[in-house]
Amino acid sequence: MPKFRFSRIKDESTLFEAIKYLHIECNKLCFEAFGRYLQNAGNIGIFCHFEEEFTKLIEIRNQLTIPSTNPDQKYFTLIQPILIEQTDNIPATEYKYLYVRKPKSDSPQVGDIDFYFEDEEFELIKQSILAGKVYKNARIYDRPDLNMIEILDPNSDVLPYISTRSETERVRVKQSDLTDL
Repeated sequence: MPKFRFSRIKDESTLFEAIKYLHIECNKLCFEAFGRYLQNAGNIGIFCHFEEEFTKLIEIRNQLTIPSTNPDQKYFTLIQPILIEQTDNIPATEYKYLYVRKPKSDSPQVGDIDFYFEDEEFELIKQSILAGKVYKNARIYDRPDLNMIEILDPNSDVLPYISTRSETERVRVKQSDLTDL
């Protein structure tokens, strides 16, 4: 996996390139794991790898999103949603929420996207993973504060997360100190 494919993101144009890349690659991984494209929650997270990149992306985020007085706000509502058109068979998507994550030395990924199953299907798939069924690169996300499935492909620099619709809405606000804002 290329190290820091888009870092250092310094402008809105490069941010949008990273978002489009995340969209395509996360959808591909979901399709490989589950044999279909999943419903997108509209959440997109960009991972920073350098402090100055984080500072610049917070400036850009502040121009693109509605301010919040909540100190635990993780995903900010975009003033103008980001629309990604259908590419090949990958469905078009509207991203409404943006998260910019602080640099973490153990996380070289470009970022993450949240997808969801309906509640009953999510529980069935989660239980089947716990029982040993293999979905390519999918595993239960190891965070006690989150009920999610993570697709972690060692050859990829993106992270799709899958949960229920309500969980993808809940994660827009910091759930514990395990979240880096």
